[in-house]
Amino acid sequence: MVRVVKVGLALILLSAFTLHAFAQGYPAKPIRMVVPFAPGGTGEFLSRSITPRMGELIGQQFIVDFRGGAGTTLAAGLVAAAPADGYTVLIQTITTQAINHSLYSKLAYDTRKDFALVGLIAVIPVVLASHPSLPARNAKELVALSHTRAGKLDFASPGIGTASHFGVELFKLVSKADLTHIPYKGAGPAIVDAMAGFVPLVTDNITSLKPHIDSGKLRGIAIGSAQRSEAAPQLATFAESGYPGFEASSWWGILVPARTPAAVITRLNSELNKALEDSAVRSRLLTHGATIKSGTPGQAMELMMSEIEKWAKVVKATGARVD
Repeated sequence: MVRVVKVGLALILLSAFTLHAFAQGYPAKPIRMVVPFAPGGTGEFLSRSITPRMGELIGQQFIVDFRGGAGTTLAAGLVAAAPADGYTVLIQTITTQAINHSLYSKLAYDTRKDFALVGLIAVIPVVLASHPSLPARNAKELVALSHTRAGKLDFASPGIGTASHFGVELFKLVSKADLTHIPYKGAGPAIVDAMAGFVPLVTDNITSLKPHIDSGKLRGIAIGSAQRSEAAPQLATFAESGYPGFEASSWWGILVPARTPAAVITRLNSELNKALEDSAVRSRLLTHGATIKSGTPGQAMELMMSEIEKWAKVVKATGARVD
């Protein structure tokens, strides 16, 4: 019995030593950052904004890998099943870690158990925009127009269950607007079709829509933040457009597979927070309407758990469900 205990203790010590040695040498090769959307949206904007500086700080290149589709569940499933060694990370959003938990009846992974949170990047408000030809310049006019075109006024989103999608679903609940959802595999394709006039409305985060609103290729209808954005002060909030208390924003961060060594998570968190303190990175994010949200893995996990409960109620209220 004593020998069994000694052997068990030796194995534990060996395992701890091995993990420590691994963490000391981490990273020894490039790190893959999986983005759960097609190129052209907020996922690309954030990953391209932080990875160059994070790569410099950590001493290895970050390779951005776009894996859009199935409401971010394909990318999340890929990362959940990846080796827990810190070389595969996911740039996650409220969709991946909060909304999908209630929206999907079955997932190939457990949102609470199969991931470890590294840290947060930013909170970004949702924007609803239209093709310039649409005869509605604000939220009130859009609601009125939707009633005259019952069942015929579509809005494109980056995908089912995204914050953008549910932001408009909430708007529909409070305003009684008659809008039909057209899900895409990412913001990029949705925005392209909206600018071409193939779909009259598009919703996504301000970071991806702002350049096209500024250029006049799209018209901003309203923004989901509590106050007007300094990056786009011309955009009225939904609240001041006649829907008080309405807010719709998305929080973004980085996660890794569960059982990733704590020392690796700590290293990634440290370099992420340092990157977010970099003046060039901060300027890029703030200029495009993001609110920087750094912090510890524990704070990120606390937010995720509270958001799972919050959005479960919203999913139930909208009646949305993916089987």
